Amino acid sequence: MPVENSRIPGFYKKTIDERLSLVRDLVGLTDEEVETLKAWGNLEPKIADAMIENVIGSMSYPFAVATNFRINGKDYLVPMVIEESSVVAAASNAARVMRRDGGIKATTTGPVMISQIQLVNIKAPYYAKMKIIEHKQEILDLANKQDPVLVKLGGGAKDLEVRVIDSPQGPMVVTHLIVDVRDAMGANAVNTMAEKVAPLIEKITGGKVYLRILTNLAEKRLARAWVKVYKEDIGGEEVVDGIVAASNFAWADPYRAATHNKGIMNGIIAVALATGQDHRALEAGAHAYAARNGRYMPLSLWEKDEDGNLVGSLELPIAVGLVGGAVKVHPVARIAIKILGVQTAQELAEVMAAVGLAQNFAALRALATEGIQKGHMKLHAKNIAIMAGAPPELADKIADIMVAEGKVRFDRAKELLEEISGKQ
Repeated sequence: MPVENSRIPGFYKKTIDERLSLVRDLVGLTDEEVETLKAWGNLEPKIADAMIENVIGSMSYPFAVATNFRINGKDYLVPMVIEESSVVAAASNAARVMRRDGGIKATTTGPVMISQIQLVNIKAPYYAKMKIIEHKQEILDLANKQDPVLVKLGGGAKDLEVRVIDSPQGPMVVTHLIVDVRDAMGANAVNTMAEKVAPLIEKITGGKVYLRILTNLAEKRLARAWVKVYKEDIGGEEVVDGIVAASNFAWADPYRAATHNKGIMNGIIAVALATGQDHRALEAGAHAYAARNGRYMPLSLWEKDEDGNLVGSLELPIAVGLVGGAVKVHPVARIAIKILGVQTAQELAEVMAAVGLAQNFAALRALATEGIQKGHMKLHAKNIAIMAGAPPELADKIADIMVAEGKVRFDRAKELLEEISGKQ
């Protein structure tokens, strides 16, 4: 039922049970629905309530492990959290045919984040730019005083860049504070530094600072992955040609590139969710990077080498951390990191890039051969059967029938369930 009034003073001050009771009364939740929200699973209520505001319950997603991954000569079990059918199976199957020659190769450019300090009301912006550069060391020293622990670990503010940009209200002078954040994602560290140096930049230039915050276009924190897939392992050169043609379609057309990149992010975001990373930042950074040259482009490219084998490469910003945030608070995220066995944020980024490349290959291979629906549809059909009320022992049978008929629909699942149940 619709809410008559969503204005609830002091809602955030109430206990979880009090909030849930209010919502129950406002929207007419049943006792069963209330109990479902109170099924906290592996996240304790007190932890959930500390993580975000206005908590009334918990929601679980499947936690899976992708197998077969060999990255830089090392084997990994890769934790993935995702609701989309076939993603984990596709990643595992792709990784299986990529194990030769040490598996997928991956590297990163370092854990470097950028914080932006926006300066306005400047009459001579290019002169202001030079004044900021003149005081570069003073600015860096002040920034590093904000996080002596980070500096002690070898990180901290390392450089600054200054840009003059046009805007509807005139020129802006934007200072980029370049910070090595070590094993953190780094948002808190770089934002704190930017806020502290903003008054100094105002003093140096006579301008007015408004925004001082990181950019998720983390172009100095790139992860790269590349792999050779032997033609005989995937059905021959015709399959290679089909995948290359699909890749070139994405290169030529932003409409296709958007879906091409979504397939990459299926893998990356699933690992990010499992390990407690900021997946919204990863999505924003990836898509901004794809459009950095003025046209939206694919993040990966697949080619055929001189021997007719398939070779693929991927590059995108991946800002992740092993200290701070949900990765340390959420108990399942901690378990995921243990399963994965990564020791640094850079290693985690390398794994995520490799998973993204494998996921991309799996999607293109399916599209270029049997079509994406054949493998995906069986799992989707099983979900439909369960939604229709089929018990686990009948869900596969009903799914097989619907796929064979080409009628993967809720109403057909209900009909089949009634027919099969009636015969038993």
